[in-house]
Amino acid sequence: MIAGRRWVVDTNTLISHLLIPGSLPFLSVQKALSSGDLLVSDPTLQELADVLSRPKFDRYLSSRERESFFQLLGRVAIRIAILRPIRACRDHKDDKFLEVAINGQADAIITGDSDLLDLHPFLGIPILSPKTFLDEDPKR
Repeated sequence: MIAGRRWVVDTNTLISHLLIPGSLPFLSVQKALSSGDLLVSDPTLQELADVLSRPKFDRYLSSRERESFFQLLGRVAIRIAILRPIRACRDHKDDKFLEVAINGQADAIITGDSDLLDLHPFLGIPILSPKTFLDEDPKR
C-alpha cells in the first residue's frame, strides 16, 4: 500500500474498532493506519475521551484499556489545528470531522454516520463508510 495518505476516522468508527475486533470498522482503521496517518483535532479527541469515559463501556473494556487506547491514538495520530471552521453538516456536532479533513488536507473521512456520508464528497474529500473504504483501491 502507498504510505503518506491522510485519514480522518470518526468517533463511532474508532469505538467500534476498539470493541469489535475483526469488524469492518476494525479492518478499516487497520487499513488506514497501514496506509497513512490518522488526523485528529482537540475537539475530536475530546469527544473520543468523553465517549470512552461513559459507564456503559465498563462491561466491555476496563478503564485502563480505554485509557491505553486513547493514549496510543494520541501518539500515532497527527493533531491538526483548526484554522478554517466549517458549518456544513446537519448535525453540527459532526462539523469537527469536516474541519479536521479540510484543515489537514485529508484523503478521506471514514465514518458510518449518515449525516456525514450524505455530504460525500465534501469539498473534494471523499466521505466513505468503513466497507467502501476497505473496497477502495489504496493507490487512488
